[in-house]
Amino acid sequence: MRTTMMTMAAAAVLALSAGATTATGADNPRVVLETDAGRMVLELELERAPLTVCNFLGYVTHGDYEAGSFFRTVVSATNDNPNPIDVIQAATPRGSDDDSRPPIPLERTRDTGLSHVAGAISMARDGPDTATSSFFIVTRDTPSLDFGGGRNPDRQGFAAFGRVVEGLDVARAIQMSPADGEEQLTPPVKISAATLIGDVPAECRP
Repeated sequence: MRTTMMTMAAAAVLALSAGATTATGADNPRVVLETDAGRMVLELELERAPLTVCNFLGYVTHGDYEAGSFFRTVVSATNDNPNPIDVIQAATPRGSDDDSRPPIPLERTRDTGLSHVAGAISMARDGPDTATSSFFIVTRDTPSLDFGGGRNPDRQGFAAFGRVVEGLDVARAIQMSPADGEEQLTPPVKISAATLIGDVPAECRP
């Protein structure tokens, strides 16, 4: 009887653990990025940032990032800005100003509850509601990129929409790769593939 009770208790603990895993994002879509520097796996916060995630997945599933690159690195220690950041930025082969699709509304961190901690994925932009395909990965906590932060003069922040769950060391290696005085990687780090694991979420289908 005691053995049976212990077995039932263990099963209950496992069930609770499984539930906790689901609650923390086990069902979130994931994208694998293959680059010349190594592999990264991105987990996307569909529930919190649906517009941004669906936009990103649109580019992924159409193969738009293939033959693109991580072309820019910013290192806080050498960044000439009152609000220095640590990021690497990627683009499609058409460049960071790719206008092949309409820009999307800005999902502010004030509203999503996400933040630009180490490993966060976010959208590059000029003014609010101008992001298209170019995204960046944060390599160290950078709160100045959140809503109210000073990195952008409009203080609206950037749209964080996921995080690196595998390969943050790859992102950090890319960040420390050779670059010129304009923060351009020399050479850029090529993206050979960006692949969604599983099916496109129903929320992102036409």
